[in-house]
Amino acid sequence: MSATAVTPSTAPITHETAIRRDLKAPIALDVFAVVALVLAFLAPRPGDSVFMLSTGSDAIQLPPLSAPSVVIVTVIAVLLVALAVLAHLYAARGARGRVPLWLLAVFGVLFLVAFLAWASSGERPVQVPGLLVGTLALSTPIIFGALGGVIGERAGVVNVAIEGQLLLGAFSAAFVGSITNQPVLGLLAAMAGAVLVAFVLAVFAIRYIVDQVIVGVVLNVLVAGLTSFLYSKVLTSNSQLFNSTDRFPQIPIPGLSEIPIIGPVFFRQTIIVYLMYFAVFMVWFGLYKTRWGLRVRAVGEHPTAADTVGINVNRTRFWTVALAGAIAGMGGAYFTLDSVSSFNKEMTNGLGFIALAAVIFGQWHPLRATLAALLFGFATNLQSVLGIIGSPVPSEFMLMLPYVVTIFAVAGLVGVSRAPAADGKPYIKS
Repeated sequence: MSATAVTPSTAPITHETAIRRDLKAPIALDVFAVVALVLAFLAPRPGDSVFMLSTGSDAIQLPPLSAPSVVIVTVIAVLLVALAVLAHLYAARGARGRVPLWLLAVFGVLFLVAFLAWASSGERPVQVPGLLVGTLALSTPIIFGALGGVIGERAGVVNVAIEGQLLLGAFSAAFVGSITNQPVLGLLAAMAGAVLVAFVLAVFAIRYIVDQVIVGVVLNVLVAGLTSFLYSKVLTSNSQLFNSTDRFPQIPIPGLSEIPIIGPVFFRQTIIVYLMYFAVFMVWFGLYKTRWGLRVRAVGEHPTAADTVGINVNRTRFWTVALAGAIAGMGGAYFTLDSVSSFNKEMTNGLGFIALAAVIFGQWHPLRATLAALLFGFATNLQSVLGIIGSPVPSEFMLMLPYVVTIFAVAGLVGVSRAPAADGKPYIKS
């Protein structure tokens, strides 16, 4: 093949193709707007919808919001149609025509309010603080995993082994935390266990140039089998000694924890959640505001050019993947040091793969990946809330809701998305 030949994988994106891809997000908003119109005009529910904004322990009590469900859903449906039209206008502008993130966020919040108002009409009130607290709790390990995925892929290594890193992190945290009665040591052990998985991934993918996706899948299966075996043979032999760790206590931040709604959600948390806030900021700052981040992005975009200016590509990738494992390990520790105080077989329940989807949905950006993880956590918690308030939505749909939301978001709301140019491609120095 000549030097000027273009393979199918590297064929340029034409203007027509780019426009077609850019329309994915507006079309997705069109679908949700039509659903809102159907709920408002074809399937209205009589009665009032009540939203509770405070818990009994809040220092500042906000009155509940109550209004006829039909009015709420109708008004919001009209606003959603207007936002969908605005999304089409954005998509038609400029060379890239990307729908702004704020529009997608506002649209999503309005649609969820309309859906909750429709579902709770004449039923039990919606506990807004409880809904948000549950969302953050379910999203925390996904956010840690997604941050690890973003760092690894920015360096050019596809981290499919996030699931294994979360699982071994959870096991290590439970075991070490139980025998030492020190949750902090359990957290460090979780990070070490996940780094071990990351080291294996890095050695085979970078040193021996094995397909990164295959290595990641094999590691996930290996860790699942190993932790299940150790759980059966070691942890259950004396669960009180080996599988009963202390959990991190909640640490309310004075003043901030008393702010209505956001105080109970964000500022009455454990140390792991506060570490998650810090990790999100530091990953963003490190990748985009430091020399280290410039080097990482360079080896993920154009390793040959990075090599010519003196950057050791494979060494940078190796230690970046190790750092990604340490971050994912904190997410694994959340399961056993925050959520529950013991380890169970395959307790991560596939959240590592959801974290990988959040990386793609977030377009390999730490802040957007965090928002994508929060979306999945919200969808997961929503099925519980709908069951509590007595929603007419079938239970089968509620069980598949988180995964439907994830698939639809990745397939329909991403728009034009480009992974780092050298993502998944080994570098062999000539």
